Amino acid sequence: MSLFEAEDQARRRDVQPLAARMRPRTLEEFVGQEHFLGEGKLLRRLIKANRLGSVIFYGPPGTGKTTLARLLATETKSVFRQISAVTAGVKELREIIEEAYRRLAATGQRTVLFIDEIHRFNRAQQEVLLPHVEEGVIVLVGATTENPFFSITSALISRSRVFEFQPLSPEHIKVLIRRALEDKERGLGQYEVIMDEDALDFLAHACDGDARRALSALEVGVLSSETFPLRFTRQLAEDSLQRKAAVYDRAGDAHYDTISAFIKSIRGSDPDAAIYWLAKMLESGEDVRFIARRLMILASEDIGNADPTALMLAVAAAHACEMVGLPECRLNLAQAAIYLALAPKSNAVIMAIDDAIEDIRSNRVLPVPMHLRDANYPGAKRLGHGAGYQYAHDFENGIAAQDYLGVAKTYYHPTDRGFEKELQARLEKIRAILQSAKSDASEPAHDKPRKGAVRGGKPSSKNVDSSS
Repeated sequence: MSLFEAEDQARRRDVQPLAARMRPRTLEEFVGQEHFLGEGKLLRRLIKANRLGSVIFYGPPGTGKTTLARLLATETKSVFRQISAVTAGVKELREIIEEAYRRLAATGQRTVLFIDEIHRFNRAQQEVLLPHVEEGVIVLVGATTENPFFSITSALISRSRVFEFQPLSPEHIKVLIRRALEDKERGLGQYEVIMDEDALDFLAHACDGDARRALSALEVGVLSSETFPLRFTRQLAEDSLQRKAAVYDRAGDAHYDTISAFIKSIRGSDPDAAIYWLAKMLESGEDVRFIARRLMILASEDIGNADPTALMLAVAAAHACEMVGLPECRLNLAQAAIYLALAPKSNAVIMAIDDAIEDIRSNRVLPVPMHLRDANYPGAKRLGHGAGYQYAHDFENGIAAQDYLGVAKTYYHPTDRGFEKELQARLEKIRAILQSAKSDASEPAHDKPRKGAVRGGKPSSKNVDSSS
């Protein structure tokens, strides 16, 4: 390296933020992602064998995706090229690929092409990469915070290995902070900083596994101080980090993962977890109507008739959200979430309707029995519609022993929890009465004389299904 290049590099390093200056220079310095980069793990084995193919790095910000891409190029002695899918187009992409072909032909050296935010490439741009990835001329490293199985074409996914990055643990963050405080060349080692343990704990936990956020807060705290030696306190850590923004994208994984955790916490009868996930969504700007809709669905799907008031409360909360708005409607949502979490649970409703739908899709659709058909139009009598229909209110307990389906089917299986236990006992009695109408399947129900049956002439209003 010439003197001019060394000075230029030094000047660029001086203006770089701490997180950029402290990027690991070797795999041994890399912190985190042991599940695929630890000793003996897949990516580590591929690097050692120099059999690295194209990869997709998927995970939250500040977990090392860009850093690891650079290290892959270093470890495999490849040329590193980086572009952003936000600003780059097909022309720039083709230029890099042509350069990679020439380099491979002239020197045998491969090119690692790192594409940040690769999910922002449209289908046509992604397809430009396919033949070159398949031939191995470039080693594609795509980085994305979006689920690649939703945002990247299946053709490109099939030619790549997907590695999911996890947020760094507090212990990982502490390692990076201590390293930055000790490094005099790239870090803050030239400053005399005494880090309080509770300040270190706060930064390690409050950054949500994002190394860049933690190091940025550390740098702000140190460089904004005027006197040294500096005691880095918890208060200074809080001031430097400011209010943390929740990691949340209303169109991405965090949106779906958080609402999933919210619903599953209520289903699992944990009101504390439900309130936490609700708070996260509210703090992240989630649409309260979306939350309210999901509560209404849950009230029927996971509680149903075990507590029929659950649906009423969920509907009331949704209505309150429309009438009151934020911030006050957080109270209505919290009340509903806690009530639904503590309500007795039953999935009998969704099981019943889904089984019936599956039955209709898979088997012959049953015709409406003659005695249940609409008899309120001229000519219906000649067709036999409504003949033999029994008006339920004419019978004891308001239940007529007649067949309402034509075949023996059971879809609703109430649980023994909450109010549904009472419904179960009532249903057993009802089914016993209805079963008597099915005892002789060979004889149509409308041919059996029963109390209240209309055997001719114009039926009275009470003998006609009011819903017809």
